[in-house]
Amino acid sequence: MGFEDILKKHFPVFYTEIDFIKETYKALKQFGFNDENSIASACVCRDEIAQSLRSIIKHVWGEAFNLSSLAGMFTAGKTGLKAATHHAPRVDGRERYIYYVMPHIAINDDGKTGFCKRRGIKEESSACGALCLFLDELNKGKLHITIDEEDIEESLLKRRLLTEIPYGQIPDLIELTKITRKVIQSDLERAIEKVVDTKKSDYAVITGIQIHGPDGNYIWPADSYVVVDSKKQVIMRE
Repeated sequence: MGFEDILKKHFPVFYTEIDFIKETYKALKQFGFNDENSIASACVCRDEIAQSLRSIIKHVWGEAFNLSSLAGMFTAGKTGLKAATHHAPRVDGRERYIYYVMPHIAINDDGKTGFCKRRGIKEESSACGALCLFLDELNKGKLHITIDEEDIEESLLKRRLLTEIPYGQIPDLIELTKITRKVIQSDLERAIEKVVDTKKSDYAVITGIQIHGPDGNYIWPADSYVVVDSKKQVIMRE
């Protein structure tokens, strides 16, 4: 099975990055969000090949607060989220926030997950490297979950994701990436509940997975919704 086969099997609905951000902009515009009255934030991986997505978000929405960590994990916490909300425009007495949650995975031309080409490097590289490292430890049965002061983000990633994996089971990289998306969404939502005042603010949560293919990047859309005037309305589901 090649790249297209794996893509269609596991991510049957997908967009190019540009089309996805444009489509979400159109959808959110119907709920009163636009580039003049809203601030966007992004949870994407630190990996340089993931930054194209944040660049497109910035281009379409005018700016993008960086909430990112390894694998796109939400580790900015309440302080990071508060900073993003404080930077939002105040239009018609309300603030509007858009949160993009997008961990990533690579699929090469042969359909192997976790492998990609990088500029100037002959050998294939891994993506998401942080998730591949975690998965390698799981497969070897040598998982290090103590906090390494010299590797804080990877330590937190492993400890957090481990709570979502049934005991004795080892997911493949696609499954682990989908678990990661759900974890990031859950952690972000928990912080939103404590930080965002829906009496004066509206917000949207847009989630999915960024996919690096041999011919470019794609987005698989997952759970997405808006909260306007304290009322939640679903845009799409996984």
